[in-house]
Amino acid sequence: MRKSRFTEEQMVTVLREADKTSVAEAAKKHKVSEPTIYAWRKHFSQMEAADVKRLKALEIENGRLKKLLAERDLDIEVLKEINAKKW
Repeated sequence: MRKSRFTEEQMVTVLREADKTSVAEAAKKHKVSEPTIYAWRKHFSQMEAADVKRLKALEIENGRLKKLLAERDLDIEVLKEINAKKW
């Protein structure tokens, strides 16, 4: 997937500006297309910049916890196999 030239916080800022003015004006000012702003609105809806930062932090933490859980489950499976071979 192609990396955006805007951060998520910047996207939300542009959306809030588009709420105050027209979408066409905000699109022209920030040099993005109108459909892009509508796509951002669909994705971020009523979020604020702080909400996006918090969401990103939660996603990173969730990924780390999933990795820890997978490693723990793998360790449990290995211990079960070792225990089964002893008998």
